[in-house]
Amino acid sequence: MHGANLIYDGTFDGFLSTVFTVYEQKLSNVTIQNETHSQSLLFAETEFIPTNETQAKRVWKGLIKHLTFREASVVFYAFLSEQPNVENILLDYIQYIFKNEKGAGEDFSHPSVLKIAQIAKQVGREKHRMEAFVRFRLTKDEIYFAGIEPDFNVLPLILSHFKKRYADQKWLIYDIKRKYGIYYDLHSVEMINIDFPDTFDFTKTDETYFSEAEFDFQKLWKSYFRSSNIEERKNMKLHIQHVPKRYWKYLSEKQPD
Repeated sequence: MHGANLIYDGTFDGFLSTVFTVYEQKLSNVTIQNETHSQSLLFAETEFIPTNETQAKRVWKGLIKHLTFREASVVFYAFLSEQPNVENILLDYIQYIFKNEKGAGEDFSHPSVLKIAQIAKQVGREKHRMEAFVRFRLTKDEIYFAGIEPDFNVLPLILSHFKKRYADQKWLIYDIKRKYGIYYDLHSVEMINIDFPDTFDFTKTDETYFSEAEFDFQKLWKSYFRSSNIEERKNMKLHIQHVPKRYWKYLSEKQPD
């Protein structure tokens, strides 16, 4: 029997719309792929599934009936991991949830339940790191700017944290890898895309774009960082464990004078 290769637009609503299609058309032997890196499969009929918010909400409401809030958030966290084949693990997870009584989301003896929990935990860890390691720099337009390059697509998960913490100033956090950002204008947060100049270096504080006050602040921050770290007690292994080196190029205290 031929399978179905379902392509969606890469959004969470698009994924849920695809799950709706699986149930509506009673499909089996299904593969779900993000359109940005989809591959043609032998002996599979390929179909693009348009995003339908009504259908997506129906699937989500169905999940909420079977899952606790924490278990439902695991689904979203795992989706944001962008891990290869995560959509199909999620589909298996969702089908298992719908087939069973409430509480199936904690049945870690089921391979997909365990795998989704493990992936979501990794994403949660990255979320907390981003909340701790984002370093804003003041631009000449009076906007606090930060570039990040997380392993997972965590911008949707950290926007609430920064909106609460920096409610009195305009800020922009930009995901360099995924080429989009979240911008707060003192009222609301929106997703934006920016075409940066080819010469723009996210790791440098260029006087062309950043305020003079920012350079003074960075000097103060570096001075504070040095004075608060006792050289004799430095434990680099522990330090790297808490602040992995891949984040250093975006931390102002790690930049050379």
